[in-house]
Amino acid sequence: MGPSDARTGVAEDEATSAPGAGVAGLRVAIAHDWLVSYAGSERCVEELLAMFPDARLLTTVMNPGRIPGALARAEVSLLQRIPGAARHYEKLIPLMPAAWRLRRRVDDVDLVISSSHACAKAVRVAAGIPHLCYCHTPMRYAWEFELERERFPAALRPFVRVLMAAFRRWDRRASARVTEFVANSTDVSRRIADAYGRTAHVVHPPVDTGYFTPGGTPGDHFVYVGRLVAYKRADLVVEAFRELPHPLKVIGTGPLEGHLRERATPNIDIMGRREDGELRDVLRTARAFVFPAHEDFGITMAESLACGTPVIGLARGGAADIVDSAEAGILIEAPTVEAVRAAVGRIAGGAAAPREELSRRASRFSRARFRDEMAAICLRLARGDGATAR
Repeated sequence: MGPSDARTGVAEDEATSAPGAGVAGLRVAIAHDWLVSYAGSERCVEELLAMFPDARLLTTVMNPGRIPGALARAEVSLLQRIPGAARHYEKLIPLMPAAWRLRRRVDDVDLVISSSHACAKAVRVAAGIPHLCYCHTPMRYAWEFELERERFPAALRPFVRVLMAAFRRWDRRASARVTEFVANSTDVSRRIADAYGRTAHVVHPPVDTGYFTPGGTPGDHFVYVGRLVAYKRADLVVEAFRELPHPLKVIGTGPLEGHLRERATPNIDIMGRREDGELRDVLRTARAFVFPAHEDFGITMAESLACGTPVIGLARGGAADIVDSAEAGILIEAPTVEAVRAAVGRIAGGAAAPREELSRRASRFSRARFRDEMAAICLRLARGDGATAR
């Protein structure tokens, strides 16, 4: 999910002064695919920059108007010179391997960290410098074309399918130059093994558990937060609640917004984009967060849990890491209207778990925990005690 499609503002309650034990003085370069919105992967990069405030930040294209704080100082590639590059970045993906290849080799640091769901793992690194890849997912355009096919006109899909096969070959070669992989969820760790034949330790993305906390008077509404596009399954949630008596609040924007407003019954409120404070209030007082899509991790699901609100999610992807007990929510086996209605009925008809207990369960996703786990891996690699790239 892209939080920037559902929210405005940046929550920063949790302390950021402690960068992670022992990393002071470590010279680091960070590479990220592109910076065109402020979503989950950008929050990971932001946390890495809090750990390494003097790090170089490299990317392909950037939209400065949508990128906050330290992220906006990134060094861009030649692709940035193309008119409309940030707006049409997906059309430039076939050029991104070349954009990384044409950059000067990174040779003046102790460690390179790539934050990659596409091509950033191809950053050129001098011999002897370890390269840690924080992998949000193997490149979907190459490995999960059927999930991405709707992005392309029907007439172009056969050509794109051939292009993606070439991308898979390139992606495997790029992965071989990574010293060590870290995955953002157990599901992504498995997909890294399938795609690249590499093992990956799991370090969950950072969640601001100091900001997303229990509070307010519990209400009777359910909530969906996310981009309003087909694969996020907001349409399925709305269809499920058309025949339910419970209120549903839908937070987010996207191509399906008009259609969802047409389908909404009086119990369904399509709220559009909201400030972080209002989002938190809605999460805190909801009966459950409903998100039946396959997410690599799903930061907003973890934010919901931190607010003490259980999650109805899909029994694969990141939800399986977040909903780790019956108290934390319900995992459905298939994304169907019937499954969502059944899960909502179970939540509505059952006793709610103490919100403070659910919030404590979310502490394993805290920003401090992310910094500490990443610091330990970075120090080990910088000392030369790491996996061998192959």
